[in-house]
Amino acid sequence: MNDSVREEEKGGGIRADPNPEVPAWQASQQLYESRQSLQLEKCSYIFQQALTNASITDFIIVEHNDYIGGRVVGADFGKQSDGSPYRIELGANWIHGLVGEFENPVWILAQKYNLKHQIQDFDNLLSYNETGQIDIDDIWDAFEEASDSAAVEAGRLLKENVQDQTARTGFALAGWSPESDDMAAALVEWFGWDFSNGVAPEVSSFIFGITGENITYGLFGEDEPLVIDPRGYTTIIQGEAHTFLNGHNDPRLLLNTVVTNISWSDHGVTIHNEDGSCISAAYAINTFSLGVHQHGSVSYTPELPTWKQTAIQSFGMATYTKIFLQFPSTWWPEDIEFFGYASPNSRGYYPMFQSLSHPDFLPDSNIMFVTVTEEQAYRVERQSNEETQAEIMVVLKEMFPNITIPEPTAILYPRWSQEPWARGSYSYWPPSTSLQMHQNLRANVGRMFYAGEHISGQFYGFLHGSWYSGREMGERVAGLHGKKCLGSAGEPDIEACGELKHYEILEGVTPEQDYDTENGWAIDSVELENLDGEDPFGNISLM
Repeated sequence: MNDSVREEEKGGGIRADPNPEVPAWQASQQLYESRQSLQLEKCSYIFQQALTNASITDFIIVEHNDYIGGRVVGADFGKQSDGSPYRIELGANWIHGLVGEFENPVWILAQKYNLKHQIQDFDNLLSYNETGQIDIDDIWDAFEEASDSAAVEAGRLLKENVQDQTARTGFALAGWSPESDDMAAALVEWFGWDFSNGVAPEVSSFIFGITGENITYGLFGEDEPLVIDPRGYTTIIQGEAHTFLNGHNDPRLLLNTVVTNISWSDHGVTIHNEDGSCISAAYAINTFSLGVHQHGSVSYTPELPTWKQTAIQSFGMATYTKIFLQFPSTWWPEDIEFFGYASPNSRGYYPMFQSLSHPDFLPDSNIMFVTVTEEQAYRVERQSNEETQAEIMVVLKEMFPNITIPEPTAILYPRWSQEPWARGSYSYWPPSTSLQMHQNLRANVGRMFYAGEHISGQFYGFLHGSWYSGREMGERVAGLHGKKCLGSAGEPDIEACGELKHYEILEGVTPEQDYDTENGWAIDSVELENLDGEDPFGNISLM
């Protein structure tokens, strides 16, 4: 089961660049950094790095939190034998693909900073239900077969411009249509789809949900290391930021700064902050997360145009929650990486446990974590750590009925949808949402540009999607400053420079003349209240 494991991406903020002059490739590099800090407000670090490389230092980074990194954030947790804590990742945790036809830019940074990691074996998994361990290899095989067929079909639909459908429909047509009470199949499906996408197949685009992963693993290979560096995943962000900032006391870095309003026009951008300060700039790059955009935490003057607001609300923000527990001992099989639980009552109820105490990760740490998504994630966010721990212990005792399981000594998990600077973990592509709608999500308004994982059409939801999005927008803004602009492929390309196209109106696929009785639409553009008792269907009274 080479299923992908998407992580909580970082991404929010505002990058304000008062007087930018920067070569395109440098701008893109810098933009990636800034987007790394996902806060409600904050400027892009790649963009600023590029400015510094071009001897331009007149920029400001606005950061909501007291650190750089956003959803790439770790925490001290539990205790080692010497009493010091372990470092765990609350947000982004994996590198999705290393080297294939191309080298993943996040992997390049991981090597640059000697980031400690370990490739996961997603086949090293045992399955359980409320009675203990179960053998469901035949179900795993059936899902993998359907997934392979679905991947081919999604590519065909995209290439031939066939209407999109839900991932649920796509899998059913590929031969995967389990009964609603088949909870073992629900576990397999959750691990094969939700574990990566953060939401169920019913609310996911079939075409773009599959194509996005096909592109990532097709380009970068299927290896997915889990980051286990005691310095934290954010090491790569801190390291790059310090190449152009003079530490956290650099006056160009405004930590703990909350943006409340952004005034934008074709002539510049002004950012108003909660503390009463404001920043005026020639251009800004907005890296708020999609969830922050949707929540309306920041007002805009003038209001964003309808086409932009519609695009923002048309895409989805997943919540992906990892719950960490440390025990007095490693009482579970030490050589197994994953433990799946098929709840008898609820799909996705504490469905997948991962061992960090495995010899290849944090040996003898006695730490495991369980992942929940969507409604189950919202549910645990609303309850206390103690309530969540009690529920997990019931599940573990069902999975391992012959083991006396000790109580955890520590528990920790984030509440992503409740964080005002995040409002979720990473974006997903809903069904029947077009590429043109996503282009409207990407497009600038006036001199305010957008970057972040949700802005990447091909790599949305991935950390490297944030990188590529930042690179592109850095190139575009650099070009607007009269500097040489390189296309995203590294070659001059006017389409990859300057402002982005958008669509004022996105038409549907059904013209008015097709709303007729032949297509089962008998009313023919007549409002019901104006029918005066006439029955367009012939025998059904509307009164």
